[in-house]
Amino acid sequence: MSMKPDHSHFMNRAIVLAEESLGEGNGPVGCVIVKDGRVIGEGRNLVQTSGDPTAHGEMVAIRNAATSHGAAALLGCTLYSSMEPCPMCCWAILDTKISTLVLGARHAGFKASPLGTYSVEALVAMTGRTLEIISGVREKECEALRYAALERSVREARQGSLPGEVRAKRSVERHRDGSMLTAGNALSAWFRRFRNR
Repeated sequence: MSMKPDHSHFMNRAIVLAEESLGEGNGPVGCVIVKDGRVIGEGRNLVQTSGDPTAHGEMVAIRNAATSHGAAALLGCTLYSSMEPCPMCCWAILDTKISTLVLGARHAGFKASPLGTYSVEALVAMTGRTLEIISGVREKECEALRYAALERSVREARQGSLPGEVRAKRSVERHRDGSMLTAGNALSAWFRRFRNR
């Protein structure tokens, strides 16, 4: 008889990795991949520090797990992520045949998500693949990390150090209604633009 996995225990490690990632200036996402109760791969978001736009926590963990497992297929594995995977990462999860996805925070929990109405369930349904999804594990702690990253972004915007897409634009833009957009509120506008795409 197999024992029920300790989702809180493995999510704790994902949270520790997410905290490390946040401290390095990356997005606060940590991931752990488990097979038969043993961690076979882990990763954290390294996008900013590595300069690799695909170095999301899930992608790093999948690469590490495939290397240590000696196979690209990760059937029977569970991936723990402090944040709901983006479409790129979700496809990698499906393509490697990971069996279970355990989530902390969800994009729907944030009013302004650059992914709009996206959810892993919608992508899984669209592909016709099978993936067990368990959500809400240590959710508040995972959400707190995302809010900390958003607060950091707002602080940087106010100090004139904006995220790349916003920084590439003029420092002052004109809204549709004619009002002026300054660096202090540029980040909010950036999130609105993504949400309204």
